[in-house]
Amino acid sequence: MAEIRFDHASLVYPGGEEAAVHDLDLTVASGELMVFVGPSGSGKTTALRMLAGLEEVTAGAILVDEEDVTDLQPKDRDVAMVFQNYALYPYLDVAANIAFPLKMARVPKAERQRRVREAAEVLELTDYLDRRPAQLSGGQRQRVAMGRAIVRQPKAFLMDEPLSNLDAKLRVQMRGEISSLQTRLGVTTVYVTHDQVEAMTMGHRVAVLGGGRLMQVGTPRELYDGPANTFVAAFIGSPAMNLLTVPLTRGEVVLNGVTVDLGETAAAAAAGLGDVVLGLRPEAVELASEGLPARVELVEELGADAYARCLCELPDGAERLTVRVDPWRAPDRDERVMLRPRTGEAHAFRTDTGERLGS
Repeated sequence: MAEIRFDHASLVYPGGEEAAVHDLDLTVASGELMVFVGPSGSGKTTALRMLAGLEEVTAGAILVDEEDVTDLQPKDRDVAMVFQNYALYPYLDVAANIAFPLKMARVPKAERQRRVREAAEVLELTDYLDRRPAQLSGGQRQRVAMGRAIVRQPKAFLMDEPLSNLDAKLRVQMRGEISSLQTRLGVTTVYVTHDQVEAMTMGHRVAVLGGGRLMQVGTPRELYDGPANTFVAAFIGSPAMNLLTVPLTRGEVVLNGVTVDLGETAAAAAAGLGDVVLGLRPEAVELASEGLPARVELVEELGADAYARCLCELPDGAERLTVRVDPWRAPDRDERVMLRPRTGEAHAFRTDTGERLGS
């Protein structure tokens, strides 16, 4: 196990004006599963490649167990990377694929065989050691790629969207297996994904990146309950948080006669502002007998959950709101309804910077 530290690390590609990763200051605790998540172009994979030594750090440093590895070659960093495309050798069987890094390191044959057997048992690949990648399912190939990382017994695992090539059902299964495996091995792991559901279900902590910058890091619950800005608020959560720019009236948000409780801290921070970005999770809005008039445009049935997408009539014009509803008593499309925010569940952000008010 190892602690990993990005010490104000930046990367600017040759000829580029903007940093692909800007001043990343982040510590991954020993034994932690840290997930980097963000949209395409957010810098998450670039940060991982900087850690692996596959991209050159322009400024700052990267440390593994307090050792500065910024200028070390990838092979000298004692980290193992699992790639999106598995990167298996098609002409080698499973045993040889798993053993390949040990062979390159000239580990004695008996030791190689022992470590391959141990990894195969952990990954339930013992019955497939003599098969070639073409004879395996997608999930089995991913296990082989992980086995190749495990046998190296590295200080850290680096995983770059390892499940993106799998179908939806297998992705759910494999993310549970990876989380369980990481817990059993206790190896520090940095995992990159664009899928926020994957990030929230797997990470001990999650680092949200956008535009090459670290927007927020915290536990999944901390990110969901207290997004630091509108970027995190819009990215974390499925469906996404409703974000509405609304006027303040004497420090309060009043919509069609309905006062939205911002909480004392946020209300105090909003004093003097003309308007705020109001954030409401779908579960923070309910159908009511009175409130904000709206028309149901679409109802999404998801088994135990259902979401109504409504066109809501607000003082400054119509806005779309997504509302979680009772799946057994969901409204019909085009039905007229009344919506009311639940007390104490609203978020407020500055309109100029997007930063959370009262955090």
